[in-house]
Amino acid sequence: MNERQEDGHPGHRPRKRFGQNFLVSPSIIRKIVDAVAPRAGDTVVEIGPGLGALTEPLLERLEHLHVVEIDRDLIERLRQRYPPERLSIHAGDALKYDFGTLKESGPLKILGNLPYNISSPLLFHLAEYASQVSEMHFMLQKEVVDRMVADPGTGDYGRLSVMLQYRYFMERLFIVPPGSFNPVPKVDSAVVRLIPKKVGAGGTADDPVLFARLVAAAFGQRRKMLRNTLKEFGGEAMLEAEGIVPTARAETLAVGDYVRLANALAAQARK
Repeated sequence: MNERQEDGHPGHRPRKRFGQNFLVSPSIIRKIVDAVAPRAGDTVVEIGPGLGALTEPLLERLEHLHVVEIDRDLIERLRQRYPPERLSIHAGDALKYDFGTLKESGPLKILGNLPYNISSPLLFHLAEYASQVSEMHFMLQKEVVDRMVADPGTGDYGRLSVMLQYRYFMERLFIVPPGSFNPVPKVDSAVVRLIPKKVGAGGTADDPVLFARLVAAAFGQRRKMLRNTLKEFGGEAMLEAEGIVPTARAETLAVGDYVRLANALAAQARK
């Protein structure tokens, strides 16, 4: 299953438009499946199963698996290889898929080797289902994972950090070198675990849409001071009222600070 091939796999050439880099390292495959730790009763969803590098070992531990795949050739390969009672194939774009429809009685776990070209928008899409998910494990470009788990005040800390840390506890598990894939990418990858926070953990935004707008505005021009980037929200006066130095920059505020600012604005709007 995992033999290295010059074209990714006999009869299938990796497609750049789908960002296909197929995982071929048995040791990395084993580490990912061990991290997911699938158990009987779990509802497990794999995004982008590709040639089945993770699908096969997952099905060794599960009676049934769901996969979301966009490539019609790969879908046909999967259909020929696995009966529907073992593998449910959801054909289509993961960016548009309603993952909430898959929630059953047991824990919902989502995993995948995510294409670099859609990783951030897909993470934002999946955040909509955080309340229904038990945990998620993804392999992403290391640079993206570093941004996800970054601390305030660091260069990697940004909009992605705030929006995901608001919803999840996250941990970078291990780095995956380029040679673990075929074709070989030019960058390192990393596996990250995301566990949804319970409502209220670390503060809850009263108006999630307003919270997202505020964070996007703050990091829209990250070199500028918050008194300038947040002018439409009240600027200097609003920041001082909430005890935040107006000359601060977006990366210096913790997630809780953004929640507090958004809730203060939501309270004003209700008056």
